[in-house]
Amino acid sequence: MKFINIFTLILVIVGGLNWGLVGLFSFDLVAAIFGAASGLARIVCLLVGLSAAWQIIPLFSAMGSGEFAAGQNR
Repeated sequence: MKFINIFTLILVIVGGLNWGLVGLFSFDLVAAIFGAASGLARIVCLLVGLSAAWQIIPLFSAMGSGEFAAGQNR
């Protein structure tokens, strides 16, 4: 389970950096590497999207365990 969390987190970071490049410079790194609208670029984008959905699981797990509240001063 830990491997998939790290792998999906890396893909989410890559996707976030790609969107940052798109927003700042109108440069799509995934399209530049794999070709715009190519099947491989679509697969990469799909994997990034699925990774983001997967990362919801550890987020809710941390929220349920009170991990977020532990660092707050109340």
